[in-house]
Amino acid sequence: MTRKTTHRTRYTLALGALVSSMSTLALFGYSALAADLPAFTAEDVFEMEYANDPQVSPDGSRVAYVRSSMDIMTDRTRRTIWVVDVDGDNHRPLVSGAGNFSSPRWSPSGDRLAYLSNTEGKTQLFVQWLDGGETAKVTTLPESPRSIVWSPDGKHIAFTRFVPSPPPTLADMPAKPKGAKWAEPATVVDRMTFRFDGGGYLPTGNQQVFVVPADGGTPRQMTSGDYPISGSVSWMPDSQSIVFSSNRREDVEYHPRQNDLYAASVTMGELTQMTDHAGPEGNPAVSPSGRYLAYTSASDKRQGYNRADLRVMDLTSGESRSLTADLDRSVSDIQWSADSKSVWIRYNDLGMARIAEVDLKGNLKQADVVLGGTALGRPYTSGTFSVGGKGRIAYTLGRDDRPADLALMRSGKQPLQLTDLNSDLMGQREMSRVERMVWPSSHDGLEIEGWVMKPPGFNPEKKYPMILEIHGGPHSAYGPNYSTEAQLFAAVGYVVFYTNPRGSTSYGEKFANEIDLAYPGYDYDDLISGVDALIDKGYVDGEQLFVTGGSGGGVLTAWIVGKTDRFRAAVVAKPVINWASFVLTADLNYFFATTWFDAAPWEDYESYWKRSPLSLVGNVSTPTMLLTGEEDYRTPMSETEQYYQALKHRGIDTLMVRIPGASHSIYARPSNLIAKVNNILAWFERYRDDAGDVENGAAE
Repeated sequence: MTRKTTHRTRYTLALGALVSSMSTLALFGYSALAADLPAFTAEDVFEMEYANDPQVSPDGSRVAYVRSSMDIMTDRTRRTIWVVDVDGDNHRPLVSGAGNFSSPRWSPSGDRLAYLSNTEGKTQLFVQWLDGGETAKVTTLPESPRSIVWSPDGKHIAFTRFVPSPPPTLADMPAKPKGAKWAEPATVVDRMTFRFDGGGYLPTGNQQVFVVPADGGTPRQMTSGDYPISGSVSWMPDSQSIVFSSNRREDVEYHPRQNDLYAASVTMGELTQMTDHAGPEGNPAVSPSGRYLAYTSASDKRQGYNRADLRVMDLTSGESRSLTADLDRSVSDIQWSADSKSVWIRYNDLGMARIAEVDLKGNLKQADVVLGGTALGRPYTSGTFSVGGKGRIAYTLGRDDRPADLALMRSGKQPLQLTDLNSDLMGQREMSRVERMVWPSSHDGLEIEGWVMKPPGFNPEKKYPMILEIHGGPHSAYGPNYSTEAQLFAAVGYVVFYTNPRGSTSYGEKFANEIDLAYPGYDYDDLISGVDALIDKGYVDGEQLFVTGGSGGGVLTAWIVGKTDRFRAAVVAKPVINWASFVLTADLNYFFATTWFDAAPWEDYESYWKRSPLSLVGNVSTPTMLLTGEEDYRTPMSETEQYYQALKHRGIDTLMVRIPGASHSIYARPSNLIAKVNNILAWFERYRDDAGDVENGAAE
């Protein structure tokens, strides 16, 4: 491998690349000094836009992408498809109007664009001829297609869609008299996963692979059976077969980490198994030459985090080998170069989403760009990219002070920013910027990384209240990335502090598994050590500390208030409070029980209880609010209710805030994000000394 650097050196190089990229990009809209600008407000949420899913045309001349904006009247995200030349000219809408548009995909010849749209109700597949603008509706299906991919000859489009199967029944009912109005019939459930976060109670059936003529016709189902199919699909270069990832074991529910790759013959419908590793394989990508199959593969170890490796199979010999054995990062989003000599990949490194080119010998060259800006709420790693004609790569540009724009990477040249979607808003606001911190954990000296955001008009001579904001996962990563929540917290006068304690991804497999069978645990020491290090800088009021976090961050927030009373108030969002009840009620219950624990709760209840925040509720004296979406099936509302009732029993200051219609993400609608932030701030302001001085409308 060519990439031989230490943790600290790698961060310096990464941050240097980010600063260098930013300085060379065309950044617009700074006509006024930051000190003269108003702060960011909750109302501004509805003015945000961001770029996503860029697709470079086959000739490398244009980029199509999804442009997302917030509609204040419908309280929904609105998605349209735009196109821009690779020099930044001719930026214009390509597909827009009533409804939402997504997944733009160029035909191999570049003369047509396929996309998905719900303009007529149910999402369907459309194709637009670019020379004249004519559009054909290719599918009329009862269930929406997804993961659309053109065949190399341009004659067909493959996709996946859900195919329902008859639900189970048990008892027969007597005949209903004509005109009688009876209750809905009983629902019989026989599956392990019968509801899913964001999808509600699931109908019976599975995703299947389909093929449809690109100019319209009858879709043909290529796969069948009670086996889940997940992720993207890839065509063989002869357009005669399709590669996909599926778990086709008979006892599939008891092997949630066992996906293999299969090829389905378009003409014969026969299936051929391509891989059989001890763990999940996914993200198949066949090289343009047809000789190689690239894919990701992870081990099936019983541990919290398993790194996804990039592997390449020689389809002539069947030999498979790893190309990223020396890259201690999890790989995704595999895309081949046009000459089939290298593969582009995405991975998270030190809190940032990066891309790199890997040749067939395993030599890796990281690009000097940072992806981001597509996770609007909290500062998670995010972003997408695509490799197109002439080796040009379009990507979503990551910044700490605004959502994603579209940028282009060209061989031998500096990156070029193609869009400027938010300078009309954020160029006229004093946005908070991100500063990096590192400190040793008080537990064992392990180096921990975090970031600080200061309020607008920051005065280093003053002391400010601080919010510690903790990420979920727990195997995920924050970084110097855009966050609407953090911007709104900073705008009303808080120093915002967020970190990547042990267990976070983007620092290697060992760091992520520091919390295996020990979460929550010493990650508490990592967080509290960081708070102490920040207070030592002199501008944080150590008597006005606040803490919040969602999901895994909600777990740690509840753990913190059970271990210390130094925080004035806390907001525990969408938490796990009792691990034993969680692994028997969450949507992915069997996965959690067999991945994060060594035994079922009835076999080793003590292990579940000693890691449950509920076990520490008797110590809590901190005013603690609970906040969860009412349709959260990942960390079900019952977890929140348990903790709320326990705090009530003990007479602790508490409230329970329920977000109607919201799932685990909470952000189904822009107003949900505002409701989350405003309720957190309103709770903290009850216990903040200078609450009466808050003037910014974000907390009203």
